[in-house]
Amino acid sequence: MTPSPPLLTLGIDVDAPAEIAWDLLVRVDQWPRWGPTVRRAAVDGGGVRIHAGATGTVWTSVGPALPFRVEGWQADGPVRQWSWRVAGVMATSHTVTERDGGCRVEFTAPWWAPGYAPVLWLGLRRVRSLARARRPRPGGPAPPAPPSPPSPPSPPAGDGTTG
Repeated sequence: MTPSPPLLTLGIDVDAPAEIAWDLLVRVDQWPRWGPTVRRAAVDGGGVRIHAGATGTVWTSVGPALPFRVEGWQADGPVRQWSWRVAGVMATSHTVTERDGGCRVEFTAPWWAPGYAPVLWLGLRRVRSLARARRPRPGGPAPPAPPSPPSPPSPPAGDGTTG
């Protein structure tokens, strides 16, 4: 049996309910708010939430639009997790663990991507900030979810060739 290569995992404690952090991570309209390399994302078939087996497209800030597929999915219980393949390559995993007074959010990258650690860390800090802003106020209703960022124009239909 061949051992699995080590993974790169970074995490941050968040003083907001796990449901809020999870919502930020599974709504593609929120990805540009916390994902430093995400300009836009869309789920095939419409909707804003990913789910087990979901496919779609992510537009990166440094490159082309890439297809994605949600591979791992655990949305129930005190530990929630999803992972994905981007352009057919196993990418990051996203975990939210319930804790007293809040939660812990962790991002995991493949062992071969240590240079991605600063991106993961910035994303974690943004998730913490966004979750804190959305947490319920004592004695009052929860603040509304922030508006979705504006979407850039959609690329033209077709494959870009003439003929």
